[in-house]
Amino acid sequence: MRGAAVFLFLASGSVRLRRLAVLFSLPALAVAGLTAPGRGVAREAASFTLDEITVSATALPLPVRQVGSSVTVVTDADIQRAQRRTVADALATVPGVNAVRTGGPGGQTSLFVRGTNANHVKVLIDGVPVNDPSTPGGAFDFGHLMTADVARIEVLRGPQSGLYGADALGGVVSITTKAGDGPPRAAIEAEGGSFGTFNQRASLSGGDGRFDYFFSAAHLRTEATPVTPPELVPPGQRVNDDFYDNRSFATRLGVTLSDSVRLSVVGRYTDALLKNTTDGGWPGAPNAARSEQRNKRFVTRAEGVWSLWDGRVANTFGIGYANEDRESREPATAFGPGSVSNYLGERTIYDWRTDIAVATGHKLILGLQHERERLDDDSLVVSSGNSAGFVEWQGQVFDRLSFAANIRHDDNDDFGAHTTWRIAPTLTLPGLETRLKASVGTGFKAPTLSQRFMDSRPLYNFYGNPDLLPEESTGYDIGFEQPLAGERVLIGATYFHNDIDNLINTNADFTSYTNVGKATTRGVEAFAAVALTRTVDLRADYTFTLARDDIARQELLRRPRHKASFTARWQATERLGLSATAIYIGPWVDGNRDFSIPRLRASGYATVDIAADYKADDSTAIFARVDNLFDRRYENPVGFRRPGLGVYAGLRFTPP
Repeated sequence: MRGAAVFLFLASGSVRLRRLAVLFSLPALAVAGLTAPGRGVAREAASFTLDEITVSATALPLPVRQVGSSVTVVTDADIQRAQRRTVADALATVPGVNAVRTGGPGGQTSLFVRGTNANHVKVLIDGVPVNDPSTPGGAFDFGHLMTADVARIEVLRGPQSGLYGADALGGVVSITTKAGDGPPRAAIEAEGGSFGTFNQRASLSGGDGRFDYFFSAAHLRTEATPVTPPELVPPGQRVNDDFYDNRSFATRLGVTLSDSVRLSVVGRYTDALLKNTTDGGWPGAPNAARSEQRNKRFVTRAEGVWSLWDGRVANTFGIGYANEDRESREPATAFGPGSVSNYLGERTIYDWRTDIAVATGHKLILGLQHERERLDDDSLVVSSGNSAGFVEWQGQVFDRLSFAANIRHDDNDDFGAHTTWRIAPTLTLPGLETRLKASVGTGFKAPTLSQRFMDSRPLYNFYGNPDLLPEESTGYDIGFEQPLAGERVLIGATYFHNDIDNLINTNADFTSYTNVGKATTRGVEAFAAVALTRTVDLRADYTFTLARDDIARQELLRRPRHKASFTARWQATERLGLSATAIYIGPWVDGNRDFSIPRLRASGYATVDIAADYKADDSTAIFARVDNLFDRRYENPVGFRRPGLGVYAGLRFTPP
């Protein structure tokens, strides 16, 4: 793997410092062992409680009730209960989020948050930005991100550049991997089912007051997923199914040096192979032979926490590195010979942060960052740097009023300086305990290295534009959450609005990029959650999104106006857990498979998944699930079939 760095070293806490890490470190929940692997799949039905902890909203662990921003937390228990194998599937029911995948496992997967572009979402794995510098738009491909080592996922919606900098124009997805805690614990799992699926996972973890460790290996394989619609294949040509093989490895190690210093390392490596059907000619038609896409991803972070004055000040020093190495092999066709293309995107980030407990309930965060990204393909090697500083104040004015405010200044080597900010208060009213929340802030998306420097001449007569300006946004949301029936019922709704300027599009003669776009996205996210008993809980979510191109005066592609989901969970016995999820996606505007028809109306669809987990004894569990229970046939995006009815079952063994 080109450019892969050796594992770096990360710092966070001791017996006392572990508590400080929970208070101050960005990946604090994992470092503290609060998300250690193997914690029970079942939890009390009141899973929607406002006491859920979020880290991403302010960079400090806080109960959701003290956060004004809109954030959803998906835990390891949620993932295990629904038996989601990919992060994109785990986020399927999150309000304001629309995932689009070209077919089955391994297909390119884009995430749209509140109607913004897929490359307007900043993705972090253990605090490391992983948006791919080698792609034209810089979006992160969720298609190869598995859940085997994931402890929690936080989806923070709205412009977040005041804390996270570039790319956080629409929101942030922050993923924390698992940490070891307690006595040594091993787990082995195997699963098989439809479409030639055979998955295996193994992990080893543990820890005491001085040293903790977590190791995992996971293999996901599907041999025959039907993706290409048969009606698009030329007569007499075979319809090829997709093949996908993913191997992922993860490690987290930590050692306590003293009551005030702790060192840790986290690393993650994925090697994935997708064999799929691409198109040739114009208008395009599916090729007779499959293409091969190989993706190698390496992410690591080192962090050091040094606490002073009984923990009132904590200094964090970190180094992160992400590497995305892609190879594409296209078959020979009647339109030309086969080809091989290679792309490498690298990002290195150095950061320092100090968290100061100014007074009871008030914390001040100061931080500096320097980031360098690099693009290396068959014809171009280019890099760019960015330095930034930020300040955040997080305070609890009194028991019912909390707020967070931040401001950040970025200085890029190529396009200069940019300042962003965010304010997010929340107030709980006495009596009815109604929680009012709001946030307002700005965001920006830096032009990618590809957009600025990559030329596709003479084949396509297309040129990069080094004079591009950042895309910018201003957004706000305002909402409420109301507990009822002794907090056994929780309802809420949030209105959001985003104005986006300087959108980067192709110019009028399709020879380069230019800042000509302007868009507005707005809508409502609403939910209702009910704890029927201590073993049964229900939740319904609905999102209305209107995303419009203000220049062309038409809806943006692949943004359905309506999305709804319903989830039911029942811990039937101490050993048996059941869950069901229904998702409805309304009609949307799309193009056909090769965009020879640039705009068409795609039909909506609804799917139902069910899952069961039975603990046979203290060390053995049997699990099964049915995806797309009613075998709904649909395409999202248009031209790529999604899997029909799928049945899977497996065994999990945890030695005593």
